[in-house]
Amino acid sequence: MFVGSAKGGDASALFYALAATCRLNGVEPEAWFTDVIARIGNQPINRIDELLPWNWQAEKEVQNLEQAA
Repeated sequence: MFVGSAKGGDASALFYALAATCRLNGVEPEAWFTDVIARIGNQPINRIDELLPWNWQAEKEVQNLEQAA
């Protein structure tokens, strides 16, 4: 309705859904989007699921534990 076009609406809905998924999984959306956008071009397709918010968060927690040790 306020996005200018149907394609704009679809794109907005996608980003809102991804942000909501992040929040539901305890992931800060801005940090997730920033990291995923930087990494996705080099991510092998058979490992793309590592970038899903719940897997991304688990990876970050492991990294934090390794840094603390």
